Amino acid sequence: MHAPARPKRVARGTLVALVRPGRVVAVRSAPGGPVVARLSSRTEFGSPRTFAVTRANPGLRVITTELPNGRRGWVDGKGALRLSRTTLALDVDLSTRVLRVRAGKRVLRAMRVGIGAPGTSTPTGRFAITDKLRGSAYSSVYGCCILALSGHQTNLPPGWTGGDRVAIHGGSTAGAVSTGCLHADEADLRYLMRTIPLGAQIEIHL
Repeated sequence: MHAPARPKRVARGTLVALVRPGRVVAVRSAPGGPVVARLSSRTEFGSPRTFAVTRANPGLRVITTELPNGRRGWVDGKGALRLSRTTLALDVDLSTRVLRVRAGKRVLRAMRVGIGAPGTSTPTGRFAITDKLRGSAYSSVYGCCILALSGHQTNLPPGWTGGDRVAIHGGSTAGAVSTGCLHADEADLRYLMRTIPLGAQIEIHL
């Protein structure tokens, strides 16, 4: 008699691709397409370069801040990348101003957040966590911690000099108060810093 076939294991969570130290990866506009960026193993803020992978084969389709919101790049994973998985993801409902930390379908924590003010609304879409930084290294207005996202604010106010990257950091959670970033309380920020890995995905929606 033949032993019954073992059921195939279903991979859980989403893929994360870390650029190995000292390596450089080419980001292409499509599989085999033109190179749009060549990226080292460190981000502009000094964090390990980590991509959220949205599709595998052929190559890896990744979320990267080097491309505009909503566009994806393609990288070849041979040798330069180390792959892992995470079951953690973030979900932000702008209509209720609630950020939820999810492990699969389970909600681990929900927190109130401040969001972009009218005219500088928080961009919607799927992004990724690219950096986890000490707020004091940049300005006391950021609070204890900064989680930088891959997304860009495309509606900056006139004269703004703070860059266009969207992030989660300290600040008022009283309403639509920011230039596009998400504000969270310090206890919640410290939880996110401890819990959420680089390359985790975040969905921001109305």
